[in-house]
Amino acid sequence: MFPEILKLPGSNVALPSYGVCIALGFVLAVLVAGRLAEHDGIAKKTVYDLAFYTLPVAFFGAKLLMIFSVRPSANQNPSYESTSSVGAYFGGLLVCLCASWILTRVWGVSWCGLADACAPALALGNAIGRIGCFLGGCCWGKPTTSWLGVRFSEKAHLITGVPDGVTLLPTQLFQAGASALSFAFLLWLWKRRLFGGQVVLAYLMAYSAERFIIDFWRNDPRGELMGFSTSQWISVVVFPVALTLLTFRWRHGLSIRADDKLQAVR
Repeated sequence: MFPEILKLPGSNVALPSYGVCIALGFVLAVLVAGRLAEHDGIAKKTVYDLAFYTLPVAFFGAKLLMIFSVRPSANQNPSYESTSSVGAYFGGLLVCLCASWILTRVWGVSWCGLADACAPALALGNAIGRIGCFLGGCCWGKPTTSWLGVRFSEKAHLITGVPDGVTLLPTQLFQAGASALSFAFLLWLWKRRLFGGQVVLAYLMAYSAERFIIDFWRNDPRGELMGFSTSQWISVVVFPVALTLLTFRWRHGLSIRADDKLQAVR
């Protein structure tokens, strides 16, 4: 809709709305994660250090997944994919999970505690980032005659290759809304969690489910296999793995509490 917020007078340098939203989402996510972590006795500095080290790793993972599974098609701008686009979110998320686990082992910090604090923040950052996708004109949906449909500007078409003059489903806003709901739910769950890792596993399940569903409405055939997108295939793997781990830790936590109660009675 509005790919550029403003352009510097007398130059071709513009401030992209997508980049601004990504930066805003990152800063707010770090601040939220810091507050939650501090409540659990983890220093804010640990969160800031984690963000510092995992940010380049996230970009690398996102770009890597995009390169290997997302090939630009005829109606998209290759230069946008290679330079302006952050990449495929799932790639950055999964690589960051691995990198954060390694860092917490080195720092002697509980990975589950830190990951639980970061999970709601990730949902918040993703919601703001998807608003940036909508403003910038990327990650668009399929053509529609529904009242929900929107048309993107010619400027957005030139930058990202979004179809010009075609009414499309605003899947970016669908994702933003779903992530905002996830943020509210995960924040509620964080206050009532029964064991470490419950919130981050719930986030992985929620994001996998919402991404699997929303991708049916996205007009993005890149990396498609047997009718499913790359992110949908990853979701099919991540969701049951997260559910299995959640179930295991839940039962393990219940057995520990039961043993504690038995010892107290004795």
